[in-house]
Amino acid sequence: MVSNISRYGYTRVMAASIPVVPGDIERNCENIVEAIRKATAENVDLLVLPELALTGYTCGDLFFDSLLQDKIESTIYAIAQQIPGDGPLVVLGSPFTLDDKLFNCAFVLGPHVIYGIVPKRHLPNYNEFYERRWFSEPGTVPARKVSLKAMEGDIYTTTSFGTDILFRRNEVMFGVEICEDLWVPAPPSAGLAAAGAVVIANLSATPESIGKYSYLKNLVCQQSARCRCGYVYASAGSGESSTDLVFSGNALIAEDGTMLAEGKRFSLDGTYCIADIDTGRLRADRLRFNTFNEDRNEAAPFYIVNCGTRNVESDGIVPADKDLRRQVPASPFVPSDKANRRETCAEIIEIQAWGLAQRLRKIGCRKAVVGISGGLDSTLALLVTAKTFHLLGLDPKGIIGITMPGFGTTTRTRTNAHDLMEELGVTVLEIPIGAAVEQHFRDIDQNPSVHDATYENSQARERTQILMDMANKENAIVIGTGDLSELALGWCTYNGDHMSMYAVNASIPKTLVSYLIETFAIEAEERGDNRIAETLRDIIDTPISPELIPANEDGTISQKTEDLVGPYELHDFFLFHLLRNRFEPAKIFMLSRKAFAGKYDDKVILHWLETFYRRFFSQQFKRSCLPDGPKVGSVCLSPRGDWRMPSDISSRMWLKEIEKFKEEISCRETKGVSSEGDKNVKSHANECRKNS
Repeated sequence: MVSNISRYGYTRVMAASIPVVPGDIERNCENIVEAIRKATAENVDLLVLPELALTGYTCGDLFFDSLLQDKIESTIYAIAQQIPGDGPLVVLGSPFTLDDKLFNCAFVLGPHVIYGIVPKRHLPNYNEFYERRWFSEPGTVPARKVSLKAMEGDIYTTTSFGTDILFRRNEVMFGVEICEDLWVPAPPSAGLAAAGAVVIANLSATPESIGKYSYLKNLVCQQSARCRCGYVYASAGSGESSTDLVFSGNALIAEDGTMLAEGKRFSLDGTYCIADIDTGRLRADRLRFNTFNEDRNEAAPFYIVNCGTRNVESDGIVPADKDLRRQVPASPFVPSDKANRRETCAEIIEIQAWGLAQRLRKIGCRKAVVGISGGLDSTLALLVTAKTFHLLGLDPKGIIGITMPGFGTTTRTRTNAHDLMEELGVTVLEIPIGAAVEQHFRDIDQNPSVHDATYENSQARERTQILMDMANKENAIVIGTGDLSELALGWCTYNGDHMSMYAVNASIPKTLVSYLIETFAIEAEERGDNRIAETLRDIIDTPISPELIPANEDGTISQKTEDLVGPYELHDFFLFHLLRNRFEPAKIFMLSRKAFAGKYDDKVILHWLETFYRRFFSQQFKRSCLPDGPKVGSVCLSPRGDWRMPSDISSRMWLKEIEKFKEEISCRETKGVSSEGDKNVKSHANECRKNS
């Protein structure tokens, strides 16, 4: 039975560098079979072994030995016979003789069958390499049927041989290239990917030298990114001759530019690594990015070998999150590495500032108006604007920062807003909105004791009117402060804080805002501006709130956004996987369980997932008329660029899928079983739906 992760579009792969004894086929066969046993136990779909693993890469002129050659074919067939019915596809390196030529090949094996043989296209014959001494370079070889000795005697089996072969299993296409094929200007994997291969297996025998491993990892990552594929690399290691070279045993698995797993090098017992490649996401990306499909249209035809299917477990909510062999970051917008995070944040700030600079230069404007609340978003907008003015050599007094205290403004946020503006040297204005809003309440007959949407939105629109009119008066532009997460949820007042003349935060998710501000704080400390750093860090620590409802009796914030709309870390997680990866609710839920295990239970995740989808669909009308703003990452909601959706589209299908999970969890609780428990719960949940 295949691992239940496959129902979510994952393919489990294993790269293994086994110990070899050059020339000892029987001993190498034992080690290969042991690797197959391990891969089977781990529910691996594809096992990749090193180049010439059956004989060893360092046999030298013994490759021409007739006894060695006679033993190869029958041994390979014997290995296939030992792959169990629920075992993996195995990609094994071995010499192969055909038409009086010796080829360096990859054999693709399944349970009791040899599916195909792919010869190495590019044979290195420089420096320490002299493969053309023994092997023939095939060039492009169309697939053809060949016979192999199945076992001792005159019993033969047939298989496919050629460079234009793809292998398909469970609707996932695999391609094979061998070592040097990756290092040439136009690797075969590019053509394989263009023809449909989502996973590339590379069998290698790469000797070590200083700096080569780092270069190799970058090469593998780059090729996986260029081909939008998973890349599984297994190289020769323990046991290969050290006469002139050292083979460390590299095992690497990459996906779309990211290294998922790597084995330990220089291990006497060999090494391996396992990872779950998200072939579902890769195929979705290929569907979306049309330039990839242009390459596919130009690709030469390939011969496809069907390698059968493996049964997929499907019994309602299966604990795939616990089985998944890959990290799932809880904050996908935020780099986990501290050094990389600061570098990324600095680059984002540069993009924001450069976009605003271009706009100010284009329209000949030397002033900007920013509404400052003392919260995260307006702080970031002010800091970016100040950086922009410094970039353009403009007087910071041209930045007009306006605080507009209302019914919910607290002393903490107001003080922080003023302290920050004074330290930055911008023009500081304070325009209270209470009297104007109260007059507006009288005009529209709104009861001020009723704290409803009208009560809140009237304040937001009054503030926007002040900003817009002040911009007219000062020949300035209004800098928008709203962020990506608020736009996704529609957590903004239409024609209130929703509107500006240039929205510098429009593609910044809420979970990233505090890290960008922290970057400014660190830079301030490095300059010796400790007061700015202290103010910024207090702003970071302030609860997120629009401050539209009166404060508590002790003066603290009473209206906390995340109590109302849900945790932003969940919503940003949902947003990333919906927009960047185009995942369905079931997959997002599964990944959420893994990313937030121990923090949020299933019911909480599903509650806010439902909220996210309901708001994301219903609030599109606000995103359809967004002001301009710079795109900084792969997720953006600009109606002119990355996201186009009708404002009146139905969310029924997505919400219905979430409701199925909620019903199933409810049924599990009724029956007193956990998510990992009774397989009959799914049918029970179906019965519940029928009865309801």
